[in-house]
Amino acid sequence: PMPWRGERDPYKIWLSEIILQQTRVAQGTSYYLKFLAAYPTVADLAKAKETEVLALWQGLGYYSRARNLHKAAQQVMTLGGEFPGDYQGLLALAGVGPYSAAAIASFAYGESVAVLDGNVYRVLSRYFNIDVPINKPGGHKLFRALAQQLVPSGKAKGYASAAGAHNQAIMDFGATVCTPKKPLCSSCPFADTCSALIQGTVAQLPVKEGKIKRRDRYFDYVDIRSTAGEILIKERGAGDIWQGLFDFALVESALGFAERPAIETAFSSL
Repeated sequence: PMPWRGERDPYKIWLSEIILQQTRVAQGTSYYLKFLAAYPTVADLAKAKETEVLALWQGLGYYSRARNLHKAAQQVMTLGGEFPGDYQGLLALAGVGPYSAAAIASFAYGESVAVLDGNVYRVLSRYFNIDVPINKPGGHKLFRALAQQLVPSGKAKGYASAAGAHNQAIMDFGATVCTPKKPLCSSCPFADTCSALIQGTVAQLPVKEGKIKRRDRYFDYVDIRSTAGEILIKERGAGDIWQGLFDFALVESALGFAERPAIETAFSSL
């Protein structure tokens, strides 16, 4: 079971959403519990040192999330220790984008604002048979408007609100029934009205174009130790990967180890 399911505390909802931004539930759950044990309230998190937060985050990757988590906690404290009470206010917090703001606003406050994540894109693109690329500005605008039209309004507060229940339901439906591969179309309750199923385009949706290009980087690390056994490490600066973390002395090369000549001359510059 997911420990944040049914939660109405905006701090706990926010914490779970940030951890799960680029992390699977199975891995993120243990980190969620560790963070709550170390920082039971947003005030506790705000008072912590950034190095402590980064250390607790170790293993989750995308460390900018941890730095933004810490910064946002400090922002909340400048607001009197209370999270902003609506979608627009939540967007002003570091690391909180449209999806996270919508999730917190609907689950904690019952605001009628739609979440839009990968599961929601998939369900909507298939049900309405929309082949507009989801990662293009036009597609994003189209799907956001459609999702917002579908989210209900209601006066109930918290996770049990109409908006909160709808948002959780459509995300769960995408994660369990309308899955990326081998969707359960034969047992889907919307099989009779799903446009993609009727048109035979389920496997082609959603459409995503222009993936980000990746580049390889090659680091040669040097294990430098004193006669007393002390190990030389350094803190990585701003403007590059792993900002604020510590690693060994290194030389970055344009080619992989097997593709270039001996590297002794490179190490001599350390």
